[in-house]
Amino acid sequence: MLALIAGEGKLPAVLVDNLSDLPYIAAMEGYPPDFLTPDRVFRIEHLGTLLEEFKALGVTDVCFAGSIRRPAIDPAQIDAATMPLVPRMMAALSKGDDGALREVLTVFSEAGFNIRAANEFAAALLPVAGVFTSRRTDTQHAADAVRAAEVVAHLGPLDIGQSCVVHRGRVLAIEGQFGTDWMLRSLRDRPDEGGGIFYKAPKPGQDRRIDLPVVGVDTIAAAHKARLEGVVVEEDGVMVLDLAAVERAADEMGLFFWVRRP
Repeated sequence: MLALIAGEGKLPAVLVDNLSDLPYIAAMEGYPPDFLTPDRVFRIEHLGTLLEEFKALGVTDVCFAGSIRRPAIDPAQIDAATMPLVPRMMAALSKGDDGALREVLTVFSEAGFNIRAANEFAAALLPVAGVFTSRRTDTQHAADAVRAAEVVAHLGPLDIGQSCVVHRGRVLAIEGQFGTDWMLRSLRDRPDEGGGIFYKAPKPGQDRRIDLPVVGVDTIAAAHKARLEGVVVEEDGVMVLDLAAVERAADEMGLFFWVRRP
């Protein structure tokens, strides 16, 4: 039996639509998934209890999908089953995003659950390389993509982000703590003529079973409002929600959408 730990966004619903059997859906309090009603809403302070419930239900596999920001722990809310996990939870929260996620995966794995990647259940989320729009890329876009890939590769060891914006070889923005949407919104009032690319890729060495980057129609709209020329994602490293809809949106807004082979 599969349990889906669903965060915010559309990805959890996309996965459910691709599954032949309905999973048990659990969501952390404060981070409801779009278009789904969870079977169980839990607090991080009750993680140990959640693991016990999964075992009692016959859960064997767990998939994480959707966005969850790092929660604060209320010591008064920690239940007895979770108390043994507190030192590990506190250590995880003191680390960067990658370190915290790895610790979460370890906790679930040691509890006997198989961790499954979201794209295992929806292979179409990882499209093959190519330019999927009427607008094509040029040599400057290709050069900017190389530069952007170098930038994101250097962000990985620093555990900062998974995306950036590059225009004519210059880095205009880097994804930080506030995420991709905030970064792109910050460029709406940029003091130049516009142009450049938005680039997204997983961090080097990232465990791809969890927190694989995601783009969709909203990403295209945000890139358009930032007056960019196109969106570039790494092949096999970024999930695309509804490729056909992304292609249509990009065509309507005059952008290109490029799945780039690294």
